[in-house]
Amino acid sequence: MSKPVLRVQDLSVTFTSLAGSVFNRQERQIRAVDGINFELFAGETLGIVGESGCGKSTLARAILGLLPPNRGRVMWMGDNLTELDEEAMRQRRKELQIVFQDPVASLDPRMTAGDIISEPLWTFYPKMARLQVDERTRGMMKMVGLLPNQINRYPHEFSGGQCQRIGIARSLVLNPRLLICDEPVSALDVSIQAQIVNLLQDLQKKLGLALIFVAHDLSVVRHISDRVMVMYMGQAMEVSEKERLYRKPLHPYTNALMKSVPVPDPKLAAAARRENWLTGDMPSPYRRPKGCVFHDRCPFKVKRCEADVPPLRRMENGDRVACHRAEDLDLSVVEA
Repeated sequence: MSKPVLRVQDLSVTFTSLAGSVFNRQERQIRAVDGINFELFAGETLGIVGESGCGKSTLARAILGLLPPNRGRVMWMGDNLTELDEEAMRQRRKELQIVFQDPVASLDPRMTAGDIISEPLWTFYPKMARLQVDERTRGMMKMVGLLPNQINRYPHEFSGGQCQRIGIARSLVLNPRLLICDEPVSALDVSIQAQIVNLLQDLQKKLGLALIFVAHDLSVVRHISDRVMVMYMGQAMEVSEKERLYRKPLHPYTNALMKSVPVPDPKLAAAARRENWLTGDMPSPYRRPKGCVFHDRCPFKVKRCEADVPPLRRMENGDRVACHRAEDLDLSVVEA
């Protein structure tokens, strides 16, 4: 079996905020990412899902070094990225790129599409000939489905989907080996979402990319991912092979997320609402529950869940789950 290109070990990110009156300030800490572990192989796609505020985007940024982790290691091709100096990390950034959620806000409105896509080339290869840069830029535009004659247009002259294609071209112009997509289709129409997801899959096969795809939409994640990690309050609840996870989730939270997906059939939707027992919102990050962080919303909890933190343990089939009762529960999904 090949070695993973990316190994995240016990990664944690904590934010500190001030609370109280002007004369009585107190520091409060939020554990946005809490002890995440996973591996990623070349050409593989890991989907990361969970409710808003669960730490998905924070994890993505911590992997790239855009946010400093408080604990843990990010091993990329044998190097610990958290220990690299500024120049060494700068060189590694050619191999690690990100596509942001908002396709318009992530682009500089004062720059043309050609300038946006070619900017990384000028940053890392300042002596590259202008003709070569222009040729590479036009080639990337064609690869992502844009017309080369659009090279001098500004972002406001493109649609949201086209702006996201510009963002993808910018991230791939340096030939990276890892691409992190931070909810890249959530701001787009459904038909455009499918086009962007299919484009990412085609580019992954063509370029041999390792891909981390962060999203809310479970159907999108199922379409593009090989494995899926489910997060809740900064922790990994389950890491599973895609088909096994959607057929028989191991964690009650994963099961609840699946039952929360809207169904177009009114009768099936009504039945799903009656069966879905996930209510309320995630607890305040300032007051994390003791024991399992999900126990206060879980109908399957036992006394142990309120006191002991379940480790992310490996099952016989290789999947991992953080639940004391994983062997006792039958959460099989019956598809319509």
